[in-house]
Amino acid sequence: MERVPLGKTGLEVSRLGVGLAEIGTELSFDQVDQAGDVLNAALDAGINFLDTAACYSISEELIGRTVSGRRDEFVLATKAGHVTDGYQGEAWSYETVSDSVDRSLKRLNTDHLDIVQLHSCGIDVLERGDCIRALQDAKAAGKLRHVSYSGDNEDAHWAVDSGLFDTLQTSFNLTEQGARTSGLLEKAEKRGMGVIVKRPIGGGTWGRARRGEETPRGYDNEYLRRAKELAEAGPLPEEPEDPILLALGFTLAQPEVDVAIVGTKNPSHMSSNIRQVEDDLPISEAAITELKSRWDAQGGNWPQLT
Repeated sequence: MERVPLGKTGLEVSRLGVGLAEIGTELSFDQVDQAGDVLNAALDAGINFLDTAACYSISEELIGRTVSGRRDEFVLATKAGHVTDGYQGEAWSYETVSDSVDRSLKRLNTDHLDIVQLHSCGIDVLERGDCIRALQDAKAAGKLRHVSYSGDNEDAHWAVDSGLFDTLQTSFNLTEQGARTSGLLEKAEKRGMGVIVKRPIGGGTWGRARRGEETPRGYDNEYLRRAKELAEAGPLPEEPEDPILLALGFTLAQPEVDVAIVGTKNPSHMSSNIRQVEDDLPISEAAITELKSRWDAQGGNWPQLT
């Protein structure tokens, strides 16, 4: 698996990473072996970036129970800020963020976190500064290595402009190109920030749009609406037969993107994603150019979905 520098962090990351939201929210402790199969398959194939969050239900615990013995093989990123799992406190306060870091260390069965990201808080919270100071103090104490931000739109622009964060995690895919057209990705790269992309396949909605299917999941409904509009102009030039390959190829072709995180609880889906990234990329530049042109013509004002 190809690895690239994560901005100026000094970390090297695989182009494909694993997002743990699905594993954490859709599996139980009775399915710890399944979680282990997915994560160990990823590590065995050379993936070295795991992305979780304090609010992804049992995600952190499943990582700690299954692959903590391989801790030196992967970059570990989590998120903090929300009040979750019965914790009593105020979201985004110094105490809540500090306690979240300590809780994550325990759940993940590790003595350090490579990246801790403030989890989609707004500009008002960022300007107040308590949550940022909490991460800075945790870094000074050796609990984490990099203070980071995960979010979209104006909030993400503020985080990048502030110069306070080492990496940015934001949404980008063929139905979610606002980070490109607003200059967010380019600006983050110029500041030396590592760029982590969430939702890189857009919920698989390009394929659903092509097949005339619907989707029941949250933001995927908007992605599907956008995909249908973008697909109205007909097939793309040199379009891959597999819509997931198209989506991954589009996202990873964006030059500022260091790592794209894909979540799955299915070991066979993980294997398929790995094979595509290793064997089937890059996709045609003609298909990528056409998708950007269609977005610019039809979706240039669509905001990033939070």
